[in-house]
Amino acid sequence: MARRTTAAALVCLLAAWPLAVATAPASATGGCSPASRNGRGDARPEPAPVAAVLADLASRARPSADLAAPITVPMWVHVLSDGVRRAPDEAVTAQVATLNAAYAGEYGGVDTNVRFRLDGVTVTSKATWFANPLGHEAEMKTELRRGGSDTLNLYVGQLAELVLGYSTYPFWYANNPHLDGVVIDWRSLPGGAMADFDRGFTSVHEIGHWLGLLHTFDNGCGPLGDGVEDTPPQATPTEGCPESKDTCPEPGADPIHNFMDYTHDRCMSEFTQGQAVRMHEMWSAYRAQT
Repeated sequence: MARRTTAAALVCLLAAWPLAVATAPASATGGCSPASRNGRGDARPEPAPVAAVLADLASRARPSADLAAPITVPMWVHVLSDGVRRAPDEAVTAQVATLNAAYAGEYGGVDTNVRFRLDGVTVTSKATWFANPLGHEAEMKTELRRGGSDTLNLYVGQLAELVLGYSTYPFWYANNPHLDGVVIDWRSLPGGAMADFDRGFTSVHEIGHWLGLLHTFDNGCGPLGDGVEDTPPQATPTEGCPESKDTCPEPGADPIHNFMDYTHDRCMSEFTQGQAVRMHEMWSAYRAQT
């Protein structure tokens, strides 16, 4: 999800957005595109299909999202190891606590009424998976994944120098259920070794994607933006931890403290009411077990 340097470099992205929003790419590893920002650079789709995402969501007519009805997400954490390095047990526990605090609005913003229930932890010692989980994604997830569309599988290994995490979207699940899940770098867990990204907010951000949120800057200053009304238009990802930033002529400064931007962890603190509604809508349409 994040690059660690300020120099221009390659950030691995998805090769292309699929034509049908419910169809995931055959592999999540994608290709690489040049970038020069020093914020978060997670593997992600291109922003253009926001309209397609919203149209598909609208076509799956369900009752309006009820924020008073809590969502409890069953969660499995798959810790990868090379036989020496791995995420400590206490860091995994702290990560789950951080998720619940962030989604409850304890750092700021709204209580999304989404909570995470840790159902189990697996530990797999396989050096190739630990060092390159995206390169072995299909094999790894096929062996380790648990549960159905409503179960969050979080894989914790070591990613490339410039990427801290990757997530699938809920509207991909139907066509590629075996690839569903979130992959993060173990050094981004609370207390980890990743400077500026060591509070566990990499997982908060990536799981936001897993629940259906786009980046606040997706689609730039375009009329749809990220498809959420109460996140002001934002032309570019935010670098570092600025005091303020306003990149679009429309009203509202960039939402630099939003968990779905690319700021450093110390500057992230909130989801909006609109994002909470969107997560509940996506859950009802694509993830809820019926």
